[in-house]
Amino acid sequence: MEQAPFHQLPHDPLKPGSAFWVRTEDDIRLRLALWRCETVEPVGGVLLFPGRTEYLEKYAPVARRLTDTGYEVLAIDWRGQGMSDRLIDDPRRGHVGAFADYQRDVLEMVVAASAVDLPKPWHLLAHSMGGCIGLSALFDELPVASAVFSAPMWGLERNGFPRPIVQALAVVGDRLGFGEKMVPGTGGKTTYFVDEAFGENVLTSDLDEWTRLLHEAASWPELTIGGATLHWLREAIRECDRLAALPSPDLPVTITLGDCEKVVSPRAIRDRAGRWDSARLLEFENCRHEVLMEMPDLRDRVLEAALIQFLSAGTG
Repeated sequence: MEQAPFHQLPHDPLKPGSAFWVRTEDDIRLRLALWRCETVEPVGGVLLFPGRTEYLEKYAPVARRLTDTGYEVLAIDWRGQGMSDRLIDDPRRGHVGAFADYQRDVLEMVVAASAVDLPKPWHLLAHSMGGCIGLSALFDELPVASAVFSAPMWGLERNGFPRPIVQALAVVGDRLGFGEKMVPGTGGKTTYFVDEAFGENVLTSDLDEWTRLLHEAASWPELTIGGATLHWLREAIRECDRLAALPSPDLPVTITLGDCEKVVSPRAIRDRAGRWDSARLLEFENCRHEVLMEMPDLRDRVLEAALIQFLSAGTG
């Protein structure tokens, strides 16, 4: 596998992930990264599915926490973001042709996991849009023993606008040829951590994490994207509706949700959790969308819940 770059801020004590390129069957180049256990014997592997706008480097602290407890981690830059191939002329806009295309990325990730001998059993850790992609992958028999979903995008928060209006905006705008135009309220032309003030952000209440991510965005703007396109929004709504109509997979899962969630739909998360017999829903107070990037005590509780899920599924 061809080596890919992996960026790291100065004085960062964490060992960087080993990044490499893969190519999908529709000729999209993707960047993946692998974190190996260094101090303990591995007991399993984690497939890490990031959310929209995210990139590998953002998850280095999470990956290191997992490797320290025996789980090697393989993460991905989805098509259209991070250092994977962008899909339209404006590289700042979050876009995808169809949400089914992300399953092509998942397929290459699974192939890569086998190629690098990611220890089994495998588990899924998926955040936000990655939770939407991950749920779809479970229906396609993703070979994992359990899953942990962090604020999964099983529905979109509409910021007070009625659903029919949001859906009509996406469908009509896309049909009229404005599919690559940016959706108001989904981000600016640079990226959220640059565009938004910390005091008004909906992602994390941890200033240290916010500062780290702001420094990464400023140092390597090529890792980041801004708002989503109308076509992305249309496809996201369509995919969430498709998944909502399906029964829950037969798999042990943990779902985490903050009480200050303003990005994805808490109602959709609670609805899915309520009809998933093998799921447990953990709701956290004073917690925003990025539950894995929140205040240290919240992060610790979320990761502890993930590790309990992985361990129980791996030995069950």
